[in-house]
Amino acid sequence: MQLDIAIGSNLRKSPYYEATIRAGVRSFSVYNHMLIPAHFGDPEGEYRRLMEGVAMWDVAAQRQVELNGPDAAKLAQYLTPRNLAGTKLGQGRYVPICDYDGHLINDPVLLKLSDTRFWLSVADSDIHLFAQAIAREKGWNVKVLEPDVSPLAIQGPKATDLVAQMFGDWVRELKYFWFRETELDGIPMVLARSGWSKQGGFELYLTDATKGEALWDKVAEAGRAFGIGPGAPNDIERIESGLVSYGSDMRLQVTPADPFEMGLGALVDLEGGHDFVGRAALMAKAKTPPVRRRVGLWVEGRPEAAGNPVALMHGGKEVGVMSDLAYSPRLGRSIGMALLASDIPLGAVGLTAALPSGAVAVTPTELPFSA
Repeated sequence: MQLDIAIGSNLRKSPYYEATIRAGVRSFSVYNHMLIPAHFGDPEGEYRRLMEGVAMWDVAAQRQVELNGPDAAKLAQYLTPRNLAGTKLGQGRYVPICDYDGHLINDPVLLKLSDTRFWLSVADSDIHLFAQAIAREKGWNVKVLEPDVSPLAIQGPKATDLVAQMFGDWVRELKYFWFRETELDGIPMVLARSGWSKQGGFELYLTDATKGEALWDKVAEAGRAFGIGPGAPNDIERIESGLVSYGSDMRLQVTPADPFEMGLGALVDLEGGHDFVGRAALMAKAKTPPVRRRVGLWVEGRPEAAGNPVALMHGGKEVGVMSDLAYSPRLGRSIGMALLASDIPLGAVGLTAALPSGAVAVTPTELPFSA
């Protein structure tokens, strides 16, 4: 049965929207109140391009929250438990953001464009409202706004050669999460070595929405010789690689989790002397080992994903939650991601995932997955 979803004025379209329609997009999802392509009709081919070649993704829904003004650095530091001292111009940092109870509410990449201007490249949530409220309550001299920025991702093992051909060999020298302001045939952007995959790549942060289709077409044309094709952030590869997904692996309203449970404890600096949202709660949590930890799951058979978190059961008790599930062509097995009780060891038997189609046996394993 085919279902149609109406596209109303409450769902924003990206600057690449018409280009993705021309490219044959077959499914959209909603992220940060925007439409984001989910696939282009060939999920296996899109996975293969990411793993073996190069893919282009419309990720404009990965919105930017700009902090701009004399107190921008102060607000950026107050938002995250990660110590930002020493962050250089042109450098990005992965920064967990917590609420006052120490629960993760986002995990953006912070980009430092100047001493008074920062972007937070955010996951799916209204973090700009949170940041704006804090700035106003503190009385800090900083504007919180959404700039005209729309990322386009180029990902895969051939991405570096393609981007170097388009922009020059200087891109090969960029360290991961570092970036530079540049342009392509008059199209302005920030070019960053980043992206939501472990296959390598870049994100082109377009800074003029009117040039979205032109940028898409230039990337598609330059990538033709490399076998480029359209796709979307890939759930299979992200599970294989153990990448964290806010909104999937944890979400405050569904599966609240703290940085220690998610394996991000090394980014929580309780000794740096700086204050930040959730500091007292995280100090209390740090005194005892986390009761849950993030693990991979080997999943029996090829069950269909539930599309939402499902309970993990052991001995008649709920011992965790499986957040995502996919079949891995590379591994030839179904795999999942979970938050599991810390006292259950890797390799433990007798665990099941309570899928809608019935209980399925699972075995916890390390992340990232290995054959």
